[in-house]
Amino acid sequence: MLQHEAYIASTANPRVKKWAKLQERKYREREGKFLLEGVHLVKEALQAGWPLECVVYDAGRGVPQELAAWAKGERAEEATVAWIPASPEVIARCSETQSPQPVFAVAKKRNWRLTDVAPTPAASPLFDRASALVAVLDGVQDPGNVGTIVRSAAACGATAVVLGRGTADMYNAKTLRAAMGALFSVPVIEAELTDLLPQAQQHGLAVVGTSLAATRSCYSYNFRRGVWLVFGNEGSGLSPAVSACVSEHIIIPMTGRAESLNVAMAATVLLFEAQRQRMV
Repeated sequence: MLQHEAYIASTANPRVKKWAKLQERKYREREGKFLLEGVHLVKEALQAGWPLECVVYDAGRGVPQELAAWAKGERAEEATVAWIPASPEVIARCSETQSPQPVFAVAKKRNWRLTDVAPTPAASPLFDRASALVAVLDGVQDPGNVGTIVRSAAACGATAVVLGRGTADMYNAKTLRAAMGALFSVPVIEAELTDLLPQAQQHGLAVVGTSLAATRSCYSYNFRRGVWLVFGNEGSGLSPAVSACVSEHIIIPMTGRAESLNVAMAATVLLFEAQRQRMV
């Protein structure tokens, strides 16, 4: 049932204090929740039917027009979320931007695992040797890069994005902003890559990394089969343990003068090349 709750004015309110703590990773992990700031992300979550605890909006400005249908209970995707009017001070306390938008939501984390995608690894689309397209991140630390890669993966219809050790938190506000709602369109799985990548190879998938020393161009590589694309840290590349799990290396040819591409740019190039080949 649709819920509209009482106005919250003070940042000292116990609920506000709990929400504000979600700006820190340790509290997000402990509570299994995270914040969505702004109309766009909240709307994307509502459209996707993502589990939300509540939507908090600036009482003086009212529910943003873009969200009005959900607030009135006219949309079926999320009819149980609580709608809470609050003061601008409360909105600002729970925002990491200098000029906060007049709405945020408290969302529940989905800790995707292989068994969430399919009941057994053999049945998982991640291991489909004919069609899997998975972006794997090993120690990619910049939230903007992680969010951009997730966005590109969603745009290309990728099967999933796998975050390995040392990678930026998907639920960081900067990561979420860069992903632009793509989190709601593609499974994002946290995993130990040295355990998972060998499984992918055992199921007959290609586990591919990029290297400036590689001789095979990405444009001559066959992306029409199941493939996992592995991307490493912005400065040091793949860790030795993960590099040992990569079966093939390819290079993105550059005819101009640049030492290398940003990891998010490289991932986007390869994901869209895979999409191009699969659409032919």
